[in-house]
Amino acid sequence: MSQILHFSLGLIMIIVLALLVGRNHKAIRIPYIIHLLVIEVMLACFFLHSETGLHVITGFSVFFEQLLKYAAHGTNFVFGNMSDKGLAFFWLNILCPIVFISALIGILQHFYILPFIIRLIGTVLSKINGMGKLESFNAVSSLMLGQSENFIIYKDILSQIPEWRLYTMAVTAMSTVSMSIVGAYMTLLQPKYVVTALILNIFSTFVVLSLMNPYHVDNKDDLNLKSDYSRVSFFEMLSEYILTGFKVIVIVAAMLIGFIALISGINALFESIFGISFQGILGYIFFPLAWVIGIPSHEALQVGSIMATKLVSNEFVAMIDLQKICSTLSTRSEGILSVFLVSFANFSSIGIVTGSIKGLNEQQGNVVSRFGLKLLYSSTLVSLLSATIAGLTL
Repeated sequence: MSQILHFSLGLIMIIVLALLVGRNHKAIRIPYIIHLLVIEVMLACFFLHSETGLHVITGFSVFFEQLLKYAAHGTNFVFGNMSDKGLAFFWLNILCPIVFISALIGILQHFYILPFIIRLIGTVLSKINGMGKLESFNAVSSLMLGQSENFIIYKDILSQIPEWRLYTMAVTAMSTVSMSIVGAYMTLLQPKYVVTALILNIFSTFVVLSLMNPYHVDNKDDLNLKSDYSRVSFFEMLSEYILTGFKVIVIVAAMLIGFIALISGINALFESIFGISFQGILGYIFFPLAWVIGIPSHEALQVGSIMATKLVSNEFVAMIDLQKICSTLSTRSEGILSVFLVSFANFSSIGIVTGSIKGLNEQQGNVVSRFGLKLLYSSTLVSLLSATIAGLTL
């Protein structure tokens, strides 16, 4: 009964927050929103409780564990088996495998396997969400490629995309995560929560955007995905994706060093002046949000602090904080918080998405930059909705 109550309160809160800053309310199509929510609840039950769903997650987890083992051969060769000795654990065991997984994604892209999957799943999604094929393709490509590389697929049609559809695409990119980084998440969170969040976020994005940015696209007016998958040589492509993967881990490492150091310093400053850390204050601010989406009241302060940390820094910093207190949390709180953390919804992502689009089309990049905080607001609502639905089933 408590789960249903919190689900109802969380859903009402998210709907109200979405409508407060939304546009074109008359265009909202409630039947699509209802069946998207029903699908989400069914998917959450499937992945978190059914034997078949757990088998799928186990297979997914084993697959990524095997990839991480292969990746370890490369890191051990370069770093002299430092990972086997437990040295530089985060860099070697969590970040470095991203290079290998990025190379695999490049191979799948080169042989048109990923484009085929994107078109196939995107076409099915477009029948469910009431939006255009472009938005549905983008939801899948964001998950496969990540927010930085995703928009390259659309470079040929970027200038033709109207502002409201571009907003949808940008929010989707911030609300999902890249498959290249999923292996890293699985070393910090339970795989079942990572997989559940990956799927739920796609549908939660469509729900939130159907409330905040509703519109209808006729099939005859829909933009066709005609991007040029340039035929560079196989080894040229492979080199590019390996270097891209390395750039990603350097960026993530730099962000972690900077944010963790800054948060540590700010915490010390706040404790010396106010007698409470900065994260402690954030915990009080996010306490009601954490409670509404289903976190027990006696754990809501800790969880709210980690939710806020993810927003102001990034998901890795928050996941590290979760690991520190995980043993003190209930299974329900751990699951809800884990699902909330699996997305790119944070301040730094605003710059990443804007910069990615601006690099391909400056005018459209400027359009997206005007959305700014609204992108973060929308993608945070997506994370809250996914976490609320997970809470209903936990």
